[in-house]
Amino acid sequence: MGPSNEDLQRSLSHLLSHPVPELSADKLKAFVAPYFEQRGRFLEAVRTHGSPLYLLDTAVLKARADRLKAAFENVFSPVGFYYAVKSNNHPDVARCLLARGFGLDVSSGLELKMALELDAREIVFSGPGKVGHELLLAARHADRVTILMDSPGEMERLAAVASRLKQTVNCGVRLTVNPSGLWRKFGISVDAIEDFFRTANRCPYIRLSGLQFHTSWNLSPRPQIAFIQKLGKTIGRLSPAHRKAIEFIDIGGGYWPEEGEWLHPDATPPGRARQALGYAPECPASHHCLPAVPIESVAEQLGAAIHEHLFSILPGRICIEPGRWLSHEAMHLLVTVADKKAPDLVITDAGTNAIGWERFESDYFPLLNLTRPSLTETPCHILGSLCTPHDVWGYFYFGTAIETGDILMVPNQGAYTYSLRQNFIKPLPKVVTAD
Repeated sequence: MGPSNEDLQRSLSHLLSHPVPELSADKLKAFVAPYFEQRGRFLEAVRTHGSPLYLLDTAVLKARADRLKAAFENVFSPVGFYYAVKSNNHPDVARCLLARGFGLDVSSGLELKMALELDAREIVFSGPGKVGHELLLAARHADRVTILMDSPGEMERLAAVASRLKQTVNCGVRLTVNPSGLWRKFGISVDAIEDFFRTANRCPYIRLSGLQFHTSWNLSPRPQIAFIQKLGKTIGRLSPAHRKAIEFIDIGGGYWPEEGEWLHPDATPPGRARQALGYAPECPASHHCLPAVPIESVAEQLGAAIHEHLFSILPGRICIEPGRWLSHEAMHLLVTVADKKAPDLVITDAGTNAIGWERFESDYFPLLNLTRPSLTETPCHILGSLCTPHDVWGYFYFGTAIETGDILMVPNQGAYTYSLRQNFIKPLPKVVTAD
């Protein structure tokens, strides 16, 4: 039975009485100012390569990689680092992170093929519904690929492939963090680990040596810690032989950049509640922020939980699979104002097919007029050139004015934008890689 009307009313009342904090003007200016200080190199990129374009900044990517590794290596060892390719699948991103000592976490045969072509020596292959040719490719490169199996059926299909090749494959099994709702598509229940190991032991070419789980959208380490506690109790109940077989535990990634998630008013929980009650959308005159925990604190808290709940039972290797945290700040979009239709309405030469979805109707990102810079934000509908009204870059820009031909920057578009881009109506921007 679903919630009663009274329960719904209480929930809505709670949401409305707990607004999301506003993003302070000082914090926003501090974020914007460094990009204006570097505006010369961004403008030069457009002069050289044209508009629109994605600018991949590998110096930022390297710094993020080094900072993340230092944070986790400071709290537990050994630890394996694997970049989640799905967050930004441009090969230069993976190539840069391989050079910083990362392996690659791939979620499809397509990503696996790229990882192999980049000569990645450590690859974890995760994701549900792996099909025959993907399992075959992974098994043929068993010296480099660890397959994170998603179900008993997938283990059966992999066992058949490995048997035909007479090739032992290194494997882990994914554990679902939520056995209800849409997240049940991922992995098996923690209660099924013992049975899964028994079945694997009957497959001569399956070497099951690890466990993996993943929580997403981690503004704090709380979801991972909660599952680590649950997993520790489950591992404690395993037979000694199966416990001994576990050589690694992969705790996933999903870490959110520390500036937090920036939202328009109607995308906050109270805003959604107002819309559910039938109120008209608010004018996006303010910006809101769901705060995130810095990666050093994330690592420290996870380290404490791992030592208490896992290492006390099962010393071994911990693996992590960050994606968003690494790639978010390392790619920017540069576009040009193609048409000024009104003082408060401009159209750019790129549409939001460059980011793959209607993200900026809910998420807030500052838009910087590199041609006419200012730390003052001015209201203006800045829309793309696609033939759809859901083609929104934002409702404000930082600048003294805005005119046709001005170069605008949408910073921090490195995660889940390039990978989600769509061949829809307009050509996609080219990619320029900067060292």
